[in-house]
Amino acid sequence: MSGKALTATELAAEAGIMAQTASAHLARLHGGGLLLARKQGRHKYFALASTDVAGVLEALMGLAADAGHLRSRTGPKDKALRQARICYNHLAGDMSVQMFDSLIAQNFLDPSGGRLQLTEPGRDFAAKLGVDIDKLAAGRSELCRECLDWSKRRSHLAGSLGRAMLARFVELGWARLDRSTRIVTFTTTGSRQFGSMFEKRTAAENCNSPLQVEP
Repeated sequence: MSGKALTATELAAEAGIMAQTASAHLARLHGGGLLLARKQGRHKYFALASTDVAGVLEALMGLAADAGHLRSRTGPKDKALRQARICYNHLAGDMSVQMFDSLIAQNFLDPSGGRLQLTEPGRDFAAKLGVDIDKLAAGRSELCRECLDWSKRRSHLAGSLGRAMLARFVELGWARLDRSTRIVTFTTTGSRQFGSMFEKRTAAENCNSPLQVEP
């Protein structure tokens, strides 16, 4: 779920199972089209096949948590993972749900019609943030997509826009990614900017609230 490729040995250690067991599972997942495999030197690396697979896994983690079968590690890391983490290539956790709700409240995203759409005000917002929507729209990935957040059990933003926004937070120095733990840590400035940009406001308040992007 960190978006990087790992060997069977690394995955076995993470899951707490034998390497042979991991290899058998990986072979089935790869055969089912859920994983991509690449051989480099003596090692074979596995990665999730797509963002759709990541979305399914995120939903399954929610079911596992409800049933009490989630392999969680107690302590500060768990709290940090709930706050902000990587979901394959986009932001997940409490802050991601806050961002999603705010984007809808500010009419930047339109969830009506059964498909998430970026509005014209949303395009202006993205441009001010420094995200090239035309470039994203020309790509093969879906621009906007809802992804169920396993810890909040509510939607957050996936798709190429979700990926680009997380990348932009990192570029601005607002956040740092730790791919070994999937934790996204926001700086003091980044947290302040994020809270100001994605606070819940009424429609009237949003009309006269220009976006301010500070490094």
